[in-house]
Amino acid sequence: MSSTGRTVVPSDRTRKAMAKRLAARTSAMTTATLAQMAERHSWFRELSADDRSWISIVARNGIDGFVRWFADDEAEPYSPTDVFDVAPRSMTRKISLHQTVDLVRTTIEVVEEQITEKMPRGDRSVLSNAIVHYSREVAFAAAEVYARAAEQRGTWDERLESLVVDAIVRDDVDDEQLASRASTLGWKPGSSLCVVVGSEGGPRAPHGLRRAGEHAHLSVLAAVQSDRMVAVVSGALADDASAMSAVEPLAEHFGDGPVVVGPVVADLTGAPDSARAALSAARAAVAWPEGPRLIASADVIPERVLAGDRQAIDWLVTEVFTPLNEATGDLMDTAVSFLDHGGSVEGTGRAMYIHPNTVRYRLKKIQDVTGYSPSDPREAYLLRLAVTLGRLRG
Repeated sequence: MSSTGRTVVPSDRTRKAMAKRLAARTSAMTTATLAQMAERHSWFRELSADDRSWISIVARNGIDGFVRWFADDEAEPYSPTDVFDVAPRSMTRKISLHQTVDLVRTTIEVVEEQITEKMPRGDRSVLSNAIVHYSREVAFAAAEVYARAAEQRGTWDERLESLVVDAIVRDDVDDEQLASRASTLGWKPGSSLCVVVGSEGGPRAPHGLRRAGEHAHLSVLAAVQSDRMVAVVSGALADDASAMSAVEPLAEHFGDGPVVVGPVVADLTGAPDSARAALSAARAAVAWPEGPRLIASADVIPERVLAGDRQAIDWLVTEVFTPLNEATGDLMDTAVSFLDHGGSVEGTGRAMYIHPNTVRYRLKKIQDVTGYSPSDPREAYLLRLAVTLGRLRG
């Protein structure tokens, strides 16, 4: 049960007389409190002038509140929760609960000192007892305020996070606005990232994904869109291979089916490109059910091309066909002949009138130039598509 001034001093007449004498000291108590805050707490000194002014108002409201709480006038009911009503909601973001406890503790200690030194001797014992009761009420009130703020902030953050992810997926927001919204969620600018797409794993999946990201030292923005979950993942992602390794412990939070990892981009402004590749690969992955659960968007290039993905077609022509076509040493002819002869080194050698070892040497050079080996069945499939598309473009 909450205590009140009436609990400490039942007599209305005695209590109101003491409250009047206490009220005469509130200005001096506030001044002394702010001086002690500046002396004891570096975080207070580092605040802006506006934020310090709000804290001074809260401190004054808390001290005035002690007078009202002690007076316990039924005509003017007072709750310790009212102490924090004067501050804007944004203060719970700028001032942590721990710092608020510092504020409450310092204020109470200063008030106790003022009671001991400045109040009439007959009032000191009673008021010292009263401030102990009041401090407990304020401490509980502070915890309640921050718990309520955290709940509201959690709901707001989830909505904002969904907006950020949706903007990345649709690529319909300017870079500054996107960066501003993401920074509100604690996103660090200039971090390399990738976009990950998979089926949604239930209502708590985004929360679980964020927690798993924290444990893996990754920053994660996640949102459910229809039957899929989209995550923006940032961390020590040097390249696509490191992104695959980093995302591996997150895959369990997605639903059934493939989890597709988009290419690594330098920062948030490139996120729509990574999202576009990941979403295209997620749609096309149905044509490769034999593929692994965790898959890079580049690994589904053949299926993306056949599905009409212009980005994948351009990439295949630019990154695979063109280097192969411009390479010296008859690499293009060797690649086509090797594919035409079912991957037979001897058959290719006979058709081109060259030694099998020459064929093997050229196959190694083809892999060096394109990044894909004609000897691997799936990579040979990709090379065949690259040659066909490149020739169609002339």
